[in-house]
Amino acid sequence: MNAHEFRRRGKEMVDYVADYLEGVEGRQVYPDVEPGYLRPLLPTAAPQEPETFEDIIKDVEKIIMPGVTHWHSPYFFAYFPTASSYPAMLADMLCGAIGCIGFSWAASPACTELETVMMDWLGKMLQLPAVFLAGEAGEGGGVIQGSASEATLVALLAARTKVTRRLQAASPGLTQATIMEKLVAYASDQAHSSVERAGLIGGVKLKAIPSDGKFAMRASALQEALERDKAEGLIPFFVVATLGTTSCCSFDNLLEVGPICREEDVWLHVDAAYAGSAFICPEFRHLLNGVEYAESFNFNPHKWLLVNFDCSAMWVKKRTDLTGAFKLDPVYLKHSHQDSGLITDYRHWQLPLGRRFRSLKMWFVFRMYGVKGLQAYIRKHVQLSHEFEALVHQDPRFEICAEVTLGLVCFRLKGSNRLNEALLERINSARKIHLVPCHLRDQFVLRFAICSRTVESAHVQLAWEHIRGLATDLLGAQKEEKGEIKT
Repeated sequence: MNAHEFRRRGKEMVDYVADYLEGVEGRQVYPDVEPGYLRPLLPTAAPQEPETFEDIIKDVEKIIMPGVTHWHSPYFFAYFPTASSYPAMLADMLCGAIGCIGFSWAASPACTELETVMMDWLGKMLQLPAVFLAGEAGEGGGVIQGSASEATLVALLAARTKVTRRLQAASPGLTQATIMEKLVAYASDQAHSSVERAGLIGGVKLKAIPSDGKFAMRASALQEALERDKAEGLIPFFVVATLGTTSCCSFDNLLEVGPICREEDVWLHVDAAYAGSAFICPEFRHLLNGVEYAESFNFNPHKWLLVNFDCSAMWVKKRTDLTGAFKLDPVYLKHSHQDSGLITDYRHWQLPLGRRFRSLKMWFVFRMYGVKGLQAYIRKHVQLSHEFEALVHQDPRFEICAEVTLGLVCFRLKGSNRLNEALLERINSARKIHLVPCHLRDQFVLRFAICSRTVESAHVQLAWEHIRGLATDLLGAQKEEKGEIKT
């Protein structure tokens, strides 16, 4: 494919993408395929001779689209949003064209410097304490990770290195193995599974702190766990506080937990993967109060801030905490400016060596929407979630299971877990909308997340009528079964 054909096919692809997104509402939101559906539709080996672009596009509709879950459908209410916008897609095209691998400043100066500036822009939008910003001479700064899972792992590994070096400096005879077997990390019992996974990869114990009636981690429970473990000779070193838990969007109490972490000299990492985007709105900024106690903070613009995956924003108070843990300098990666103090080499802030020019899509989105446009987008989703909450309250057969703060509503039919499992099965089997569940304590709960960029009140209303209708059918079928049993 030469430049002439690329221009032609590129325009066709833009038209295809625009048509797809404009028409996604008409596609079945959840695919009706069985595992292994795709292999019989493809040849057993790659073609020896080139094939045409037309044939490939035909096969996209014939082979790929039947197996796609349409995350950007206005009838997709599962998981959390995955951000998408035309400015971000255009920036991704440019990123792919430039194709730099920005492991160091010298590898592509603009790739490094734009990321540093964009992370400062975003930090200011969130009103993060200045200590988290790079500025012109700050000790902190931001980095784009691939996901919140990566950010948690990077923070845990940096904290592990920091505490190990501190303890060995105080007691030179201590071995790393001796310290490692005593290290303990903590998170709420509502924290994402990626936190537990970080503990596994990091080779440290992770303990779950029981959450309160609002599914939040509180100071008393954390303090009790820390005292118990210290009495047993263990070394608390890392706490993850979650703002906007996956199950029900609950918020750990930073203003309580933070001072304990500071007093105990424990690294506090704040995971706000979904909820963090909302903090650009003044009315939700209070949910971030207490972040000043954290050593690191992360959220995902690729969830709710119109920046396509992958773009997970992480800030640290002291960037040397990361570079001290991950810095290796083979001669083939060195360059003449690396010790100038004016720039950063992001390979020292992350797990992989290579990185894409991801800050381009932040730059495009922030400029083309503006802060006010992004705030309006967040507010619309929150308004729609409260609209759905009100609809649920109007039907006495249903109940709300957790406080609705942002764009997630947790609800269920009053009754057994089995009943709600059956309802979810009917909802997803019908494939008109898509939901996923969670467990809150011992209850099986349905999650209704406002996700799509194009979702409107009419979609929420239709979704609720569909759910109500299926609930009526289910309850009617159960009554008939009971009647047959009595007969």
